[in-house]
Parts: sequence; C-alpha cells; structure tokens
Amino acid sequence: MNSYPATRANRGLDVVVSGTASDSHTWNLLYLQLFLTERGHRVVNVGACVPDRLLVAECRRHGPQLIVLSSVNGHGFTDGARVIGPLRRVPELAGTAIVIGGKLGTGDQDGERAIGELLALGFDAVFHRPDSMAPFEAFLGSLPEPVTVPC
Repeated sequence: MNSYPATRANRGLDVVVSGTASDSHTWNLLYLQLFLTERGHRVVNVGACVPDRLLVAECRRHGPQLIVLSSVNGHGFTDGARVIGPLRRVPELAGTAIVIGGKLGTGDQDGERAIGELLALGFDAVFHRPDSMAPFEAFLGSLPEPVTVPC
C-alpha cells in the first residue's frame, strides 16, 4: 500500500522525461521514470544526449501534459536555456508544463539569478537542490487534471 494522498496527481499525466543534449547520464532519468510511474503517471523516457530537435519532435509526437528535463553534468542551465524556446514555439506545447532539474551549472549558474532566468525563458519550475523531490511531487499535485474526451 502506498502512502501518497489521493490527489489528482495519482490519476496520471502523460509525461516525457529527457536528458539534455550534452548530458550522457541515465540513472537520473530512470529514477525519474520510476518516481513518476509509481505515482500513476505514464512516462516516455527519451533518454540521454537528446539533441534539441529530437526532443522537440518527440514531445510533439507524444503530446505530454508535462515535460521533465534532467541534468547531472552541470550544463543544465545552458542546455535548458537553449531548448525551452523551441519547445514553447510549438503551438501544441505552448501550454505544456515544462520543468528542469538537477545540476544546472558548474559555477554560479545554479544560483537564484539563473533560476529566475530559466523561469523567465519559459520553464514552469526549476528543481536544483538535493532535496527537490518533495517540491517536485507538490508541483505534480498542482497541475490541472488531464482533460478526458469520451469516445
């Protein structure tokens, strides 16, 4: 039996999880996939080292309610800042919740100024602290219920 409250988040979202173009790490993506599927979400894990154009194409193809980008190599700020524009310019993805998390920089890029920049560029949330899973879960619960179209 799980201990999660019966919230809308437990009813499931369609989610795309992806690494950034320069990040070859996969364990973070598998962790996020398991975290999300254990909470009832349907996840497409695009993988590591995903070129921006491929990420945009996969998100268009799957039409998720949430896109989760993860970085471990410390280039999350640079990669995220570059790909958020192309994602937001796709009409079908304009209203999609998009978040980024992990190690955003190798220096001061993970400071509050950088987080503000990522939010200003179009991310809905930035999760960069070691204890970010609880805030991420709260964010999931705040997302609107998926629209169900009867057959």
